[in-house]
Amino acid sequence: MRRVLSALAFALLLLAAPAAQAVQPDEVMSDAAKEQRARALSRELRCMVCQNQSIDDSDAPLARDLRLLVRERLAAGDSDNQVLDFLVARYGQFVLLKPRFERQTLLLWLLPPVLLLGGGLALWWQVRRRSQRGAEVTPKLTAEEEARLAALMAAEQQPPAS
Repeated sequence: MRRVLSALAFALLLLAAPAAQAVQPDEVMSDAAKEQRARALSRELRCMVCQNQSIDDSDAPLARDLRLLVRERLAAGDSDNQVLDFLVARYGQFVLLKPRFERQTLLLWLLPPVLLLGGGLALWWQVRRRSQRGAEVTPKLTAEEEARLAALMAAEQQPPAS
């Protein structure tokens, strides 16, 4: 029982721990402020190999090269925007996990809200059309059905025979 509890506690500890970073000890800058800037920039850049991971989280060799490149540019005195501009010029907007709002990325930014709005309008129109069609098509009872219904209702209202 004790082993099960300790295994469960260890599993919970692993789940609660933050995701491990792929940054190697030899990549860390000696200046803590620059290292913090490098980490922030690394979280904004896409790993070209993994594609849905930042270079900060990726173990791919290309991600390591990009992390080192970011740190070199920061050590050379570039600002954060200059580093990002350099990488975008070299790799294109795809290197950014969150592409900039520009003419080339307009479709990327505007298509999801337009599709969501269009889907909502189509759903609203379909529900409205269905409710109107349902209100117009209320079936009328034939004379035979009305007589049968009246007979059933009359039989229902009579007290049961004892």
